[in-house]
Amino acid sequence: MKYDIIIIGAGPGGIFSAYELVKENRGLKVAVFETGHSLDKRHCPIDGDKIKSCINCKSCSIMSGFGGAGAFSDGKYNITNDFGGTLYEYIGKKEAINLMKYVDDINMAYGGEGTKLYSTAGTKFKKVCLQNKLNLLDASVRHLGTDINFIVLENIYAELKDKVEFHFDTPVRSIEVIDGGYKIITDKDSYECEKCIVSVGRSGSKWMETVCNELDIPTKSNRVDIGVRVELPAVIFSHLTDELYESKIVYRTEQFEDKVRTFCMNPHGIVVNENTNGIVTVNGHSYEGEDKQTENTNFALLVAKHFSEPFKDSNGYGESIARLSNMLGGGVIVQRFGDLVRGRRSNQKRIEEGLVTPTLNATPGDLSLVLPKRILDGIIEMIYALDKIAPGTANDDTLLYGVEVKFYNMEVELDEHLESRYKGLYIIGDGSGVTHSLSHASASGVYVARNILESIN
Repeated sequence: MKYDIIIIGAGPGGIFSAYELVKENRGLKVAVFETGHSLDKRHCPIDGDKIKSCINCKSCSIMSGFGGAGAFSDGKYNITNDFGGTLYEYIGKKEAINLMKYVDDINMAYGGEGTKLYSTAGTKFKKVCLQNKLNLLDASVRHLGTDINFIVLENIYAELKDKVEFHFDTPVRSIEVIDGGYKIITDKDSYECEKCIVSVGRSGSKWMETVCNELDIPTKSNRVDIGVRVELPAVIFSHLTDELYESKIVYRTEQFEDKVRTFCMNPHGIVVNENTNGIVTVNGHSYEGEDKQTENTNFALLVAKHFSEPFKDSNGYGESIARLSNMLGGGVIVQRFGDLVRGRRSNQKRIEEGLVTPTLNATPGDLSLVLPKRILDGIIEMIYALDKIAPGTANDDTLLYGVEVKFYNMEVELDEHLESRYKGLYIIGDGSGVTHSLSHASASGVYVARNILESIN
């Protein structure tokens, strides 16, 4: 089979590339190859009853499939250049923001209308944070919620399915450079195209690294973010979340001057498992519908570790820490903050007697046996700093789930068109190491699609 354009990966980057390519009905033959399932077949078997923990499915429905790892996220689209990636370094700050707003318009047109757009502009919390050695980053945040996000994806797929050929449950094994384009090789067959867009997300980081080695595409070591997910009563953070929803707060520790940041805040949300390359880590979701909301809010506290030569495996470092957690707890470990600072492991009895009812069935344990001391010291310091702007954060019963790891692909060498050293081979989204968010990944997809359309005019 021969196509004009093949897209590898049906996450946000791949979806918005496909949308933009076929929007004007130019007769382009476009195919999307995806390791995971179609949206209607994406179901995690963990039900809390018969199956209580990860069973390592061949294709993780939480991480792979139409919509990518963001399909079951809480659908937060942060419109900002302050975090979420470095797309603006390639295409300019104004263009990046305009593309993120365009993505937001599409989401609104396909089922997201009525959801709220939050903003840090003019908020009093900026001053309160600075007075307590915290930095609140600027952003506009569209919160779709896990439920509305799913509806938007369903509607976009309905729009695309007759215009684009989707190949689900079809992992791409390798990419070959051929005369006039590229050959995409799967377990069953091979396919040719003139142009190829690679958008494999964070879960495809190992695969992306292999492809770059095979094709001799230069990369540089990126970072890994390691930390915990905090769960506490929603009322403790309600003054922040009611106005801002997502507050990205950065703290520089006094002891080591490391940066610790809040990430992925989920008011009235739930804590969930994630499976990345067979390693079980923790994440969080929240819903727009009140019937699915809880009494808790959860968010991550992450410490970014940047590595220099000769170290080249930042993801491997993060994986080793996550594997240690899996070894000790059989998956995710949960610990009361009071137990952590007292130097004792949590047990089921103390957690059940606490003020916070866990939303994830995790193993009570001791995070100090898993996380490096420097990282753990920074997280503890950050919790005490947050306690000054949200009193109650440092309560004994605050729950910490570990570990949370954000894997980043090694940053791939790309030009201003997000094109690799091979003409017509584009690498976008979180798999490129350039973007780290739904909004930036989606914007990169639109950007590359427009470049391709301009080149074939």
